[in-house]
Amino acid sequence: MLKRYLLAPGPTPVPSEVLLSMALPIIHHRSADFLPVLDSAKKGLQWLFQTKNDVLILCSTGTGGMVGSVNNFFNKGEKVLVVNGGKFGERWTKICQTYGLDVEELVVEWGYTVKPEIIEEKLKKNPNIKGVFIQACETSTGVYHDIETIGNIVKNYADTIFIVDAISALVAHDIRTDEWNIDILVGGSQKGFMLPPGLAFVSVSEKAWKKNENSKMERFYFNFKKERENLAKNQTNFTSPVTLIIGLNEAIKLLQKEGLENVFRRHRRLAHATREAVKSIGLNLYSKESPSNSVTAVEAPIGIDGQLIYKTLREKYGVTAAGGQDRAKGKIFRLAHLGYSDIFDIIVGISAVEMVLKSLGYPVELGKGVAKVQELMM
Repeated sequence: MLKRYLLAPGPTPVPSEVLLSMALPIIHHRSADFLPVLDSAKKGLQWLFQTKNDVLILCSTGTGGMVGSVNNFFNKGEKVLVVNGGKFGERWTKICQTYGLDVEELVVEWGYTVKPEIIEEKLKKNPNIKGVFIQACETSTGVYHDIETIGNIVKNYADTIFIVDAISALVAHDIRTDEWNIDILVGGSQKGFMLPPGLAFVSVSEKAWKKNENSKMERFYFNFKKERENLAKNQTNFTSPVTLIIGLNEAIKLLQKEGLENVFRRHRRLAHATREAVKSIGLNLYSKESPSNSVTAVEAPIGIDGQLIYKTLREKYGVTAAGGQDRAKGKIFRLAHLGYSDIFDIIVGISAVEMVLKSLGYPVELGKGVAKVQELMM
């Protein structure tokens, strides 16, 4: 028997309380007994997003929220600035180009953060930029961008909105949507929310809604105006993912019981312990600046394929982590500490990494990384 451990940056483990809530008999999405369920969910999302704005609930992956954040607020040919520092920065570019936007890419070397002053220079130079797109956490590199500072820059441009993909950052990081002037913030259920994949969440500011009024792009399924109108009636535009929304309510209750500050503190501690543990056994972080609290990207030792580390973790020890993507494929592996995660998830992950590296010929002292985790977490 091989017990399975899920330490990937999505999907992440789901608590038993959430699973059991989703096992209850299904209810109809237009019935009276569903109305308080969605009402509770939308209020809980506002608490977690730290916003007074509407948080739309979409039946899709997080990428659906990204798509809707483009085709609901812009017109073809408009100029936008996209921060591309990894696989998901590239996704913003591809989505924007698909809908006919004039994309200026601000390319950031993988493993590094964008410098906010460069964004400010771009906006000063070209006041026709209508949107700034970025990741909070670039999942492919494990880097967290300084969205607070960037938000305080973009707010000074009346016709420019700030769009943040926080799919892997929400819950792990203290992201203050309103205070930081984030106009559109995108989340996904399968990350810090401790749910299966299938829901996207999008908060929208009044500044962004004003741009929605003038957007003429084609849209049908991802029609945020109609979603907002239905949300006011505790409904969704199309068939609601009832089971997932019931689970969402239960997951938010668990987070509320823990307390928002404690949730953020837990993620900071787990991330710190993971980083220090891999460094203690001689490995280097791929994130050269501002490593994320969601996922730790680790450089594979010279001469060892990062994909082989990832594959051996899963196949021999039952630990599903993540490999590298695109230009980082084979060069890194990634360990998540996101959502339903605690000290013993980190101990399992680090001990498995040590055993894999030892089996692949890397001179690791077994237990050294685990001891570092124990030392830091005690």
